[in-house]
Amino acid sequence: MGVQVDPSGGACGARITGIDLKAPLDSATVAAIRSAWLEHHVLSFPDQFLNDDELERFTLSFGQFGEDPFFAPIAGRQHIAAIRREAHEQTPLFAENWHADWSFQARPPSGTCLNAMEVPPVGGDTLFANQHLAWEALSPAQQARYADLIAIHSAKLPYAPDGTYGAKDKGRSMDIRPSEAAFATQTHPLVPVHPETGRRGFYSTLGYIIGIEGMAQDQAIALLMELQAWQGDDRFVFAQKWEPGMLVMWDNRSVLHKATGGYEGYRRELHRTTIAAWDG
Repeated sequence: MGVQVDPSGGACGARITGIDLKAPLDSATVAAIRSAWLEHHVLSFPDQFLNDDELERFTLSFGQFGEDPFFAPIAGRQHIAAIRREAHEQTPLFAENWHADWSFQARPPSGTCLNAMEVPPVGGDTLFANQHLAWEALSPAQQARYADLIAIHSAKLPYAPDGTYGAKDKGRSMDIRPSEAAFATQTHPLVPVHPETGRRGFYSTLGYIIGIEGMAQDQAIALLMELQAWQGDDRFVFAQKWEPGMLVMWDNRSVLHKATGGYEGYRRELHRTTIAAWDG
């Protein structure tokens, strides 16, 4: 059949069928998937049931592995982390705030893949917010307010020893490794140009963004709080529902994402890889 693309009809997202990801992908298929990825930002591949070797091979079709700080990889792997929650777990939900993966890095990943190993029968959607739409929906005057700002990124709020997933975070099944490295900072334009499409959009949000260059901290936080509410507005959001055997990949340069709950009493495990920054 070849690559079949079924757009979600929402702010982003498309369902991809007609291909078997257990088999190596030829260059034409990779190009077709990349084209759909850049257009729709979030792709789901149902009924794939990939093992870890196949997940790694798929990831490498789209770039090198990105660096994953603060997560321990699963046993026997260097580039796969388990996003896991046990049925009995009572800790706060992991990654329940809007973010772009690892935006505090000098060269953040271009994309992320999640492979469904075990998904609950209810709940657990992953939400995505299209940041091109969030930018384009602003008036010219509003765009002028943000267009040239430089954001200061850091992992300190979640991953420092005293952060959300630091020493006070007890009873979590995920193997998270907070460290002093989380205090480092990195700057990126608040509204960069996408390196492959040339389309502008907001990049990351409050949480990993901890300030704005040249702006007083209280003013910066107030601006970022106002902007965060806009970035996650319902009109820009698509809810990805998980199915057994599904693979989902998204473009970290164009969407924010966050986890949702609603599956209390059920186990959930997804295996994650990141795709390194795009080098053309």
